[in-house]
Amino acid sequence: MYRHSLRKRVAIAFAICVAVLSIAWGLAFFGAIRLSEDRVLTQQLQVAAKSYPVMPVNLRSYDTVASLPESLRQWAQTNPAEGLYEFEAEELHVAVLFVENEKPATGNQQQHAFVVFDVAGIEAASSEDWWLLLVITGVVGTLGVLGFGLGVLVMRKAIAPVAQLAKAVADIDVEHLSMDDYKRIASSRFGDDEVGVLAGTIEKTLERISAFVARERYFTSSASHELRTPITVITGALELLEQSELSAADVKALDRVRRATLDMKTTIEMFLCLARETDDGLYGEQFLVTPLVSNAIELQRHLLSRKLVDVEIAQLANPSVCGHPQAFAIAVNNLVRNAFEHTLAGQGPVKIRIEEHELLVTNQLSSDTDQQHSPTEASSHGYGLGLGIVQRLCERNGWSFSLRADEKRVVARLSW
Repeated sequence: MYRHSLRKRVAIAFAICVAVLSIAWGLAFFGAIRLSEDRVLTQQLQVAAKSYPVMPVNLRSYDTVASLPESLRQWAQTNPAEGLYEFEAEELHVAVLFVENEKPATGNQQQHAFVVFDVAGIEAASSEDWWLLLVITGVVGTLGVLGFGLGVLVMRKAIAPVAQLAKAVADIDVEHLSMDDYKRIASSRFGDDEVGVLAGTIEKTLERISAFVARERYFTSSASHELRTPITVITGALELLEQSELSAADVKALDRVRRATLDMKTTIEMFLCLARETDDGLYGEQFLVTPLVSNAIELQRHLLSRKLVDVEIAQLANPSVCGHPQAFAIAVNNLVRNAFEHTLAGQGPVKIRIEEHELLVTNQLSSDTDQQHSPTEASSHGYGLGLGIVQRLCERNGWSFSLRADEKRVVARLSW
């Protein structure tokens, strides 16, 4: 259980990391300064011990150029500016300053004064400087690596609840939810901070998904029986009526009832096909296209009975499709019915073209330019519920559907 929010924990972790690194760097620099001081004093003592009992004089002052060591006289004659100078070859450090020189004749006048510090035997050799630089580099690199590791450790500790929740969600099988899945993302495991709120939201969402899946399964199982039973009863009654003696008017009415019953049966199967969460193993079935197209034409041919419109079938291949055969049959029936319904008398023929990877259904429209059909207008009409159903069936099975329309014709394309 965490007492602070995720935002505050991240801020605290960042502050701790910065504080620890600052203290480490401060101690490192302080240690380097103290080491340099001790090293200089040790070198001076070593030089003094070697020259005992005569004590070396490293620091001297000079009032005139002539009194300077010979190696510095030529440089001093150039009137150097006030400041500090280093002569590595001679191992000398020189401070130049101006002092007041009082003369009765000329008054106060400034002249050069020199302070010379002889560092021979005190200053470290170049090889020692390189070793010292290598040690400092190693210390700095070590502190950097330790700081990076500390930052990663602290931040990982701070965001551990988020990583834990992400792993718990990734391990959930949405298709088969179990009680262990709910326990794994229970909001009580993550406290009442932002992560707990997120876990609670995911938990409620999964509960809603589970309830929805349960309702869907119950509906489809019940609807499959309750909706198909009346259709079966009506179909049986129609078969009995066909065996009796009927007038011509009764036969026409019986045909209309039979077609309406078939339409209702197809609509019910279409809705059940779209509503099922599971595929019952039918979405990977292999089936032929031509028999389904021929069956759709025969089922919808009555729509052309009074229009004097022919149907031209161009079978360029005998393709087979992988998917749900019932869904493909519903889609083809929908396309054929649309073509037959929207073809006016004498505006045929309706052309159906079967190729290796697509099915084309083309129907002619009125040539009157005042009556134009756009793709949106054409797609708004369909078999009961429109071509949107065909689109959904194709998406569910991995097929492709498109509709192209102009003022003369409408072309529906179903690809696989």
